[in-house]
Amino acid sequence: MLARNISLFSYDGHLQEVISTYKYRGDVALAHVFTETLKRTYRKKFKGAIPVPIPLSQERLLERGFNQAAVLAEQLPVAYSACLVRVVDEGKQSKQTRRGRLHSHARPFSFQGDAARVAGKHMLLIDDIYTTGTTLRKAAVPLLEQGAKQVSALTVARG
Repeated sequence: MLARNISLFSYDGHLQEVISTYKYRGDVALAHVFTETLKRTYRKKFKGAIPVPIPLSQERLLERGFNQAAVLAEQLPVAYSACLVRVVDEGKQSKQTRRGRLHSHARPFSFQGDAARVAGKHMLLIDDIYTTGTTLRKAAVPLLEQGAKQVSALTVARG
């Protein structure tokens, strides 16, 4: 289970426009707007945790040309681990209802790599928006199955 999530900002109209421009219109440089706040929050709340960006499906990655969560993870003062892969594309989360997100039973994420890099460690999922928490909770499962001591999340916005 996800231990906790900290979101840097509330997902208001202004931030919705910023994230939309960043995520859907490919303005990757906008990630730097969040750098100092991400670093400060990491050092204060998650020091020592290993960042893990939420992976995109191949289709979404080809569509966007970058993984917005990985770019955010690059803003942190430590290296991130790409130990999760998306094995099920559940479609665009923004197009699903709250109820649909909460009732999906798919296991969209799988662990890849050496379990010793996760076992006994505090893992920190990185994503742009926390809406229902379903994506983050599902991403925590394979990390906990590989022996992670704790899984938390850091997101830019909470909707």
